[in-house]
Amino acid sequence: MKRKLASIQTVVGIEPILNADAIELARIQGWQCVVKKGEFRPGDTGVFFEIDSVPPDDERFAFLWRSKDGSVKAQPGSFRLRTLRLRGTLSQGLLMPVSQFPELRGIIEPGADVTELLHVTRWEPQIPLNDEVDGPFLPGVPKTDEMRIQSVPEVLTELVGKPYVITVKCDGTSATYGVNRHTGAFTVCGRNWSIKRGNNAYWHAAEKYHLESMLQHLPSWISQAELVGPGIQKNRLGLKAIELRVFNVYDQSAGRYLDHDEAAAMLSMNHLPMVDVLERGEAFHHDQASLLALAEGFYPGTSNEREGIVIRPLTETTSQVLGGRLSFKAISNRFLLKGGD
Repeated sequence: MKRKLASIQTVVGIEPILNADAIELARIQGWQCVVKKGEFRPGDTGVFFEIDSVPPDDERFAFLWRSKDGSVKAQPGSFRLRTLRLRGTLSQGLLMPVSQFPELRGIIEPGADVTELLHVTRWEPQIPLNDEVDGPFLPGVPKTDEMRIQSVPEVLTELVGKPYVITVKCDGTSATYGVNRHTGAFTVCGRNWSIKRGNNAYWHAAEKYHLESMLQHLPSWISQAELVGPGIQKNRLGLKAIELRVFNVYDQSAGRYLDHDEAAAMLSMNHLPMVDVLERGEAFHHDQASLLALAEGFYPGTSNEREGIVIRPLTETTSQVLGGRLSFKAISNRFLLKGGD
């Protein structure tokens, strides 16, 4: 399911904020954000911009990067919406009246994706790894990106009562390794592109774990992992060398992800580290609040807030809500408030 960075959404509730005369709290989907008092009522629709959205250089968004005295506090068109705490209240995203966007006239269906119409882009971290783009991503292999629970709270009903597993989400950068089924070449990819062989962290990890020889002998398997360690994000795991934490094994011949235990066995046999399991059970019972609470914690042996968690059924399942694989994430609000990406 493609993430809707900007969409038409219905306000499901308005709540007061203690000791705040000019602002109040609006609830949208599973999100909450601070709005001007009286600007919205329950049942109203608005344009909701999720965190990590980058609004375009447009005067309607100038208040984001321009101070009241007229000085510019951020580069127009490069301002990233982040998690904030205002008057002690968590605020995630931006809600604006539909009336401010005449180009959306006639688009009133709640849930409508207006990201492209409003020229909103997604913030992406810059990873200083000296990597060079070599070409396109591995053909036929899904890219890695889970939806946040706040954007799809209704997905919880699809997992209730089923065997499940919750794993730790590592704060690194996405790496995909496998054999290109068209060319037969071992290929290393970042989030969106293949990476040239060379002196970069992606290839250092491939060499460390002997991935080229392993996957040449297992050409159907694609390993997707978080690349972590020195020089990547803030190395919140406190590692002394580049490492991988594998979170997906994809069978490109069958066009499916391996079930959790199936993937764990394959990785163990080939001495590849899997992401840590935080919880597993026979009957999923969590709600959004308990998942967000579970997302908070520290990486082992550190005082660094972990990024969050990933939630899946033990057996791969298709989600009607997500329009694909049943897999989603909960990001720690403590992590976000401390400047996590």
